[in-house]
Amino acid sequence: MAEHTLSQTEKEMLVKAALEARAQAYAPYSKYAVGAAVLAEDGRVYGGANIENAAYPSGICAERVAVFKAVSTGVRKIQAIAVATENGASPCGSCRQVIREFSKPGMPVLILDASGTIMLETSLEALLPYSFGPEDLSN
Repeated sequence: MAEHTLSQTEKEMLVKAALEARAQAYAPYSKYAVGAAVLAEDGRVYGGANIENAAYPSGICAERVAVFKAVSTGVRKIQAIAVATENGASPCGSCRQVIREFSKPGMPVLILDASGTIMLETSLEALLPYSFGPEDLSN
């Protein structure tokens, strides 16, 4: 599968959606709001925010919320993801693995700070080298 190159319009759309999602974060414990937005193959964008819980392990990261929202509507491959945090931090390992499950090779990853500045533009392979995926389970 070919690598997807993001247009300036797609980047702007993902940045806006990730920041809007971040504004909806429920983070009363960590006070660390995160928003994410994924671009589906059909051009739809799905946003997600981190949702914390008093029983800490019961919360969920913004990246997984966005991916699961897309998948729950029938999306099976995402073309790109943008993640917005206070300081431009990158996705955790669990999120990287979930993103990997539904991504294409060379998928662009945008890491933003709270102002929407792109702190890092990379690929999923750079964030999760030598990853394990569905093709590794073939018979």
